[in-house]
Amino acid sequence: MKRLLLSLAFSAVSVAAVASTSTMPGAPPAPLVDAPAWILIDYHTGQVLAEQNPDQRREPASLTKMMTSYALAAEVAQGRVSLSDVAVVSEKAWKLNKNAAENSLMFLEVGKQVSLDDLHKGIIIQSGNDASIVVAEHIAGSEDAFASLMNQYAKKIGMNNSHFVNATGLPHPDHYSSARDLALLGMALIRDFPDDYRWYSEKEFEWNGIKQPNRNSLLWDTTLAVDGIKTGHTSTAGYCLVSSATQGGMRLVAALLGGKSMPSRAIESKKLLTWAFRNFDTVQAVKAGEILTRSRIWYGDSETVEVGLAQPATLVLPRGRRQDLKANYSVLPDLQAPIAKGQVVGKLFLQLDGKDVAEHALVALKDVPEGGVIRQISDWFSKKFGD
Repeated sequence: MKRLLLSLAFSAVSVAAVASTSTMPGAPPAPLVDAPAWILIDYHTGQVLAEQNPDQRREPASLTKMMTSYALAAEVAQGRVSLSDVAVVSEKAWKLNKNAAENSLMFLEVGKQVSLDDLHKGIIIQSGNDASIVVAEHIAGSEDAFASLMNQYAKKIGMNNSHFVNATGLPHPDHYSSARDLALLGMALIRDFPDDYRWYSEKEFEWNGIKQPNRNSLLWDTTLAVDGIKTGHTSTAGYCLVSSATQGGMRLVAALLGGKSMPSRAIESKKLLTWAFRNFDTVQAVKAGEILTRSRIWYGDSETVEVGLAQPATLVLPRGRRQDLKANYSVLPDLQAPIAKGQVVGKLFLQLDGKDVAEHALVALKDVPEGGVIRQISDWFSKKFGD
């Protein structure tokens, strides 16, 4: 492939790829976080800003209910169930009340009928284990069958280090996830089901005369615009939190597993969110449709094809480093007509300090049909005998 290097003097707006280092090139050191596994991702670009043991398989506790919620929302979106459906509380779900000290509950009564809408809020806001089981049984017939459905959705999201065996997050040796996977799940909730995601910012929910607060204490923090997502805790998992906050046009998603206490998981997550908002900017990189190069094409009605991006690109950079951004791109060799507008012909690598921080497909910006007979013959001789 032909590689060309140029200084970036373009402007733009949107999508990008991932950095895989513990902190982004050129960024100030990430704060010391008192938790064994965590990750911080920019939502709009997917760039990892900082991480520690992000793919370590760990017990997710009630963060599992993010997947329970996602599966419910997905089944509603596909018309298989409706939020107005009424589910019957099973004895299995009700029996959790006998161990109320060990379970977070909606306090459902056996045999009662409850709408999926209320159960969904009980899962999201009250973290109800009983509500999770009732939803699982209503959708799939059993909690085991629903766990299989959860795993199918996890695979589609790209959660490569996760496996679910229940809808609640109660401990099981084959039930695990990772900080990266849970951050991806949080991003999927925001992206795929924004109407349902709004419930993750609700501070309390009342059911059957029992009002319970959301356990995500960052929702009350006036120094951050946190609007979700979910807490989790067991004695073996530690204190866990997936959080999301916005500032200006930036949204961040942080996942922290194995925190030492309820206050600690909030404090450590806030450290990450605050550090990123203070030290990173979303910058314009390349406009959609802007000509980045003209590449030689054979047997076409023109000798070159204009190459650029089909979609505008943005990325997150350490503050003040915009002028240091470079573009290094590769174009496929031996391009031959016909070429269709939008056809992928190479890759663009956005680089900082010599390291790739984002990657985009380069495409043809115009159709290039086959040339006439004279052009075809001329190009044949040029390819065969040319330098």
